[in-house]
Amino acid sequence: MGLTNPKKIFHLAIKEDWLAALSSGQYSMSTRGKTLEEVGFIHCSNKEQLPEVAAFVYEDFTGELLLLELDLETLEQANLKVLFEDGGNGQLYPHIYNPLPVELVSSTKPAIMNNGQLRVL
Repeated sequence: MGLTNPKKIFHLAIKEDWLAALSSGQYSMSTRGKTLEEVGFIHCSNKEQLPEVAAFVYEDFTGELLLLELDLETLEQANLKVLFEDGGNGQLYPHIYNPLPVELVSSTKPAIMNNGQLRVL
């Protein structure tokens, strides 16, 4: 089981999607190729869940990724709705139910998939 209330949560973003968000001021991609509007929330994970999530969603991805680090307290202070919900495997995953203002992202780190595994640069 992953942590149900970590202080930090993470989201893997395709670099181009993040650059578009910087222009608009908000990030609204849910997961690879799907928007917040289509899915209903932005998929996130805690640190322990990150390798599994990356392998599941981006295993064959050859482009540039960014690991977005988010502070739960900052999100809550901004009145963003974050729920920890079962991802279908008994683990609770953090889901953000609002567009994410880019200024609320604590940090971004470049990342790539290497032989099916996430490598943060």
